[in-house]
Amino acid sequence: MSRIGKRELIIPEGVNVEVIDNKITVKGPKGSLELNFDKLINVKVEDNKVLVTRSNNTKNATALHGTTNSHIKNMIDGVTVGFEKKLEAVGVGYKVAVKGNKIVINAGYSHPVEIQIPEGLTAEATSATELNIKGYDKQKVTEFAANVRKIREPEPYKGKGIRYKDEYIRRKEGKKAA
Repeated sequence: MSRIGKRELIIPEGVNVEVIDNKITVKGPKGSLELNFDKLINVKVEDNKVLVTRSNNTKNATALHGTTNSHIKNMIDGVTVGFEKKLEAVGVGYKVAVKGNKIVINAGYSHPVEIQIPEGLTAEATSATELNIKGYDKQKVTEFAANVRKIREPEPYKGKGIRYKDEYIRRKEGKKAA
């Protein structure tokens, strides 16, 4: 049995978890999330706990056991606490600003790059070079943060680009003078 799959998930107060057929719905103070899970996985809600089991020991069922448990845990955490990704722009003239429902990024191109903030997420620029992306769906938050980072990924020589707040960039030495 998977250790993560066997984990009992405790449902906090103010959170409602419903399982209908192969669909789980988690509702909380921050929002509502749904997940369709495979028929090889069984999810039960008993005594303010969520239990995830598998119907057999096939390779596919064992792979989905821990994954489904982790997805449900992220859903419960998301509707209660939420998720946040912090990004920073490193480089001369690199700036980040939030204007309405768009993020405007100056990252060394001849024009500023504008990105629409997806529904369910919020973005705030804490300084001219720092950006916080918040939301209750972990997958949406991390995917949007990765798309913002793709605008100008950090390069290995000077470290310039858009990176996650505590990301380590492996640096290269560059040319040596003879």
